[in-house]
Amino acid sequence: MVKVIKRSGLEEEFIPEKVVASVLKTGAPVDVARKIARIVEGRIYERGLESIEAKELTKWILELLRKFNEDWYKAWIVFDKYIKRRETEKEVTQSS
Repeated sequence: MVKVIKRSGLEEEFIPEKVVASVLKTGAPVDVARKIARIVEGRIYERGLESIEAKELTKWILELLRKFNEDWYKAWIVFDKYIKRRETEKEVTQSS
């Protein structure tokens, strides 16, 4: 079972449906959200990861969103900035 290490340091099980739910909030359709979740899950397993930081997971999701549709990427960034009060775009580019 793969663990996600949250920003708070807490760990929770990686659940692909959480990726789907988050991607749907950007305006992406269900088929794209599921495809992104499958790609992310595949990366985790092909790398043999037992855990992944939430920031890294977010970075992967944002890279994929941007490839599919720039507006969905922007919607995620705006949501994080104004609702979560988080500078996600800066965080993921700093961790590169």
